[in-house]
Amino acid sequence: MADPHGFLEVRDRELPPNRPVAVRLQDWADVHEHLADGQAFLSRQAGRCMDCGIPFCHNGCPLGNLIPEWNDLVWRGQWADAVDRLHATNNFPEFTGRICPAPCETSCVLGISQPPVTIKNVEVSIIDEGFARGLVVPQVPQRLTGHTVAVVGSGPAGLAAAQQLTRAGHTVAVYERDDAIGGLLRYGVPDFKLEKRHIDRRLDQMRAEGTRFRPGVEVGRDITWTQLQVRYDAVVVAVGASVPRPLRVPGADLAGVMPAMDYLQPSNVAVRHGARPPETFDAAGKHVVVIGGGDTGSDCVGTALRQGAASVTTLAIGRRPPATRQENQPWPTDPVLFEVSSSHEEGGERVYLASTVELLGGQGEDGAHVRRLRWAATSYLQDGRRVPAPGTERELPADLVLVAMGFVGPQAAGLHDELGAVLDERGAVARDDQFATTVPGVFVAGDAGRGQSLVVWAIAEGRAAAAAVDTYLQGSTELPAPVTAGTRALRP
Repeated sequence: MADPHGFLEVRDRELPPNRPVAVRLQDWADVHEHLADGQAFLSRQAGRCMDCGIPFCHNGCPLGNLIPEWNDLVWRGQWADAVDRLHATNNFPEFTGRICPAPCETSCVLGISQPPVTIKNVEVSIIDEGFARGLVVPQVPQRLTGHTVAVVGSGPAGLAAAQQLTRAGHTVAVYERDDAIGGLLRYGVPDFKLEKRHIDRRLDQMRAEGTRFRPGVEVGRDITWTQLQVRYDAVVVAVGASVPRPLRVPGADLAGVMPAMDYLQPSNVAVRHGARPPETFDAAGKHVVVIGGGDTGSDCVGTALRQGAASVTTLAIGRRPPATRQENQPWPTDPVLFEVSSSHEEGGERVYLASTVELLGGQGEDGAHVRRLRWAATSYLQDGRRVPAPGTERELPADLVLVAMGFVGPQAAGLHDELGAVLDERGAVARDDQFATTVPGVFVAGDAGRGQSLVVWAIAEGRAAAAAVDTYLQGSTELPAPVTAGTRALRP
């Protein structure tokens, strides 16, 4: 284990501070501060790991990350070994260490009586140190199998599957409809949470290993699914779940009302090119209302504040979550807790028990554009339904309304219509426990088959789907398969 007295002597959970709000709102750089004594700080926190006889952090992590092992190695300063142990289960710790909500930490055994180990911070520090020291190098396959694989979608699931299959010796091409590789990591997650240089340096490694990338190619339009199936020996569908859950209230069709991702993507594209976004997606001087209190809504808040919004209000239909773990969400389950993201620290108002009733347009020529939002207090019925309470209606100024209510499934119509792949009752691509669809040689990984989930699940499914594809092509595999299709996160 790490320091045998660590958790007894260092009882406080410490994290690197964020940059001052007034400073970070002026740019799109990472919100976190760089510590001058970062390695000593990290060693203290890694030393709190108890190396439990049964490390429940493994249970909380879908990837099965070897957390006690690399905590010990960090404490000892053995960075090369720590990088190796980290990569043994996770292709992209620089992503999970930044944007995963860290269910491993809520299942940390130390968390029963003390604040849990700062697992996520240790993880991202290992990989950043690994890149800085030149310890992350291409792993070129020793031989080529002669098999070809197409991966459709370049988010975390697609990239994980592609890297694993390339290392197994297959020739892999990744297709992405956007103009740059990365999926929602590239244009869905703002730079202040994930600077794109982290994606680019990993892509450099993958190119050196032999993975080929095809950005700006939309399967189903630029190339048909049938053509793809004929051209490659296997196809991995990793297109995510990008169909937004609609807002069904009067006025939802007004100009200025849009799904959150329709706002975030052009905003992040503008940041990539050092420009302002088009006026439609620019929050400057506008009253912004975000409907939905999750991570996507939080990203909208931080983006709107950096663009210079006049005001930002987040409406959440449910109750404010508790600050501490409740009895019906016992350790080691991942509890629903009230969290303050870096974006919420920066400004804006959060309103709970707020049900959107109607969106109202302006007057005269401006009548087709949203200007006000009417909401009411949420009332819970005996059957659990949430409805607006009569007589509690209020109005907010709203020039830009961003609907961040989650996603209902993938854009898989072409896959279904062309190849005959069956969709399940949720609209996701149906699959068996080995990620195989109803079409021979076509597999699905990540949100496209699982439904909206976490980045760590996407990587786990990409790795496991790669093992299934390798078995399909070769008859057996040496690739690890951390999960089976359909496995659900442990929740109450």
